[in-house]
Amino acid sequence: MPELWAAERCITVPAGNNLLDSLLAAGIAVPYSCRAGSCHACLVRCVRGELLDAKPEALDDARREQGWRLACQCRVVDDVQVEVFDPLRDGVPATIISCDWLSADVLRLRLTPQRPLRYSAGQHLQLWTDDAIARPYSLASLPSEDTWLEFHIDCRHGGAFATAARAFQPSDSLRLGELRGAALHYDPDWQTRPLWLMAAGTGLAPLYAVLREALRQQHQGAIRVIHLAHDQSAHYLAEPLRALAASYPQVQVELWVAAELPAALAELRLVSRQTIALLCGHPGSLETFTRRLYLAGLPRSQVFADAFLPHAG
Repeated sequence: MPELWAAERCITVPAGNNLLDSLLAAGIAVPYSCRAGSCHACLVRCVRGELLDAKPEALDDARREQGWRLACQCRVVDDVQVEVFDPLRDGVPATIISCDWLSADVLRLRLTPQRPLRYSAGQHLQLWTDDAIARPYSLASLPSEDTWLEFHIDCRHGGAFATAARAFQPSDSLRLGELRGAALHYDPDWQTRPLWLMAAGTGLAPLYAVLREALRQQHQGAIRVIHLAHDQSAHYLAEPLRALAASYPQVQVELWVAAELPAALAELRLVSRQTIALLCGHPGSLETFTRRLYLAGLPRSQVFADAFLPHAG
């Protein structure tokens, strides 16, 4: 059986075993979340030997050349040595400058990194607490306008990071992991096309950044912003969105609640087959949105989606 070296230990595992499962079974702490190769919480660096990687495209070429792999997507097929991502060694230090509640369940977190971070509207970033609790969150800030990094933390359903976030205070420190995500973005070539931004819950965070980026680039087409929440009190960016709609005549804001969703979807009509739709939120909500857009006649190639996967651990 292959030997797996990690955390200064040697573990014998059956050939073909999942790397993440093998590490966890041996008591080696590895953060993980989605188990689908999306969140990148389970990053490890392969320093000797090689792994069978089921999803090599999940990491860019530069990361792979440095030896980084996603433990949830790899199987141990031969002797191998790995290093678990260490936020103290591999992460970027950041300081919380403010944390305030936008609603009963959504915490707005603003922080400044120790060194400048190059990012685009729509991307997401791995956040680590000092206790090595990790979770990816989308950026709601805009690099051209904001001097901080902003995140909207949904604390409604708990989870280790959300629970820790409730105790955050200004001046507390965090570590930043991998920056990724390209599905949600603004393309200047879309400037005259209708743009639909459809969000569920805190899926609104990256789309709020994309909206501001589109307006910064003087988008000329109509922009329709739809936010789905469990009730009216959960429309946590209602006022900022209404303010943008009041300032930009091409922006239309619709605030939907779950009980009204079937009726609202039934009335959804395309004004143009040139529409571009950006979707973000829980997978179930995105599936519902996508199905209705398809039935309305929108080509799948014009739908860009980023699902907020539930915590698997």
